[in-house]
Amino acid sequence: MKNIRLIFLFLPLLAMNFTAVIPELTSAERKQAVDYMKKTREDLLKSIKGLSPEQLNFKSSRESWSVAECVEHLAISETNLFGLIQNTLKEAANPARRAEIKITDKGLFDAIIDRSHKIKTQEAFVPTGRFGTHQATLKEFSTKRDAAIKYIETTPDDLRNHFFTFPDAALGTVDSYQLLIFIAAHSKRHTLQIEEVKSNPAFPKK
Repeated sequence: MKNIRLIFLFLPLLAMNFTAVIPELTSAERKQAVDYMKKTREDLLKSIKGLSPEQLNFKSSRESWSVAECVEHLAISETNLFGLIQNTLKEAANPARRAEIKITDKGLFDAIIDRSHKIKTQEAFVPTGRFGTHQATLKEFSTKRDAAIKYIETTPDDLRNHFFTFPDAALGTVDSYQLLIFIAAHSKRHTLQIEEVKSNPAFPKK
């Protein structure tokens, strides 16, 4: 009977020993992602500050996007891309897949902001005026970006051992943490697009 009591006393310790430890992001990884998120948001807000309705809605061609449409695309993307991250976490962590990753965090950021490589967006990300006004659209973007930053700062999720594979071979497989880097880089990419729109000779003066 004494031996049985001892076994029950040690059961909690045994359970702790066999409980898998989920690796969390390091402080350096959190800082890197937060810095990317904050800096790219700052760049976007600076790029569109003070633009008039005429400037926001100017299009250099029927097929091109206006500044307002670029901002809407980003507001949509903040939700859809973060949802993609959450979907990757529904699958079991698989550290063995890290061998599939061929691109560094910085390499991913640099690849996404490279405007010489054109990518046609999926229908779900196409701007349609769904938020009503530019200010409402900008608020949506800012709210989602704030939520992403808070998530990075506090999440215990194992983002380095869950994965997503892009159809673009230049990107290939990335981990879920790198998808956060992708979100930041994506907003920088379209901030650069906004600057291209603003540099058009026909862009309204006011």
